[in-house]
Amino acid sequence: MTPKQARGAETSDRLLDTALRLYADGGEAGITVSALTKESGVSPGSLYHHFGSVDGLMNALLMRWLGRLLGELGPPLAHARSARDGIRALTRAYLAFLSHHPDAARLLHSSRADRLTMTQARQLRDAQEARLSPLTQWVRGHVASGELAALPEPLLEAMILGPVIGVARSWLAGVGDIDLDQAAHLLPERIWRSVAA
Repeated sequence: MTPKQARGAETSDRLLDTALRLYADGGEAGITVSALTKESGVSPGSLYHHFGSVDGLMNALLMRWLGRLLGELGPPLAHARSARDGIRALTRAYLAFLSHHPDAARLLHSSRADRLTMTQARQLRDAQEARLSPLTQWVRGHVASGELAALPEPLLEAMILGPVIGVARSWLAGVGDIDLDQAAHLLPERIWRSVAA
């Protein structure tokens, strides 16, 4: 990486980190060009150069944290000895990510993320294919071995991740009294029963 590229990467990282802090403090409304440049020390021109707009920055921030989440879900699956163990590991890894990165998790489970997913689902999937591949391969392998029900892959993925995402959204919104440790203990067996062959 050349010095110029390194400076550009550092500027991008600073803007992304600042955007997440601003989002945590004031939600989407708190992310303005003025706030971003003031808090990061980066010029408006650099913001537009790297991301094109505040929307572009927010989409990049979502992609960054989606990639990190998916990156943390892959290794536990790779080390699981069975489909049942994989569901347990995946659930625990997801909830651990939530606990360790609540601000990023809040963004990933936001209406902005939902809108982006609805309008750009194929592009998102293509952009994260390398990180989604372990989950897809894991599902295929365990369907082939007869451990998981022979259902369409998107349906199986939804049945496995849907309950975890539901708990995440409720915990982030402060709805109910959700204990993530309890969820990590109870959810995997319930999910397993729904997808076992």
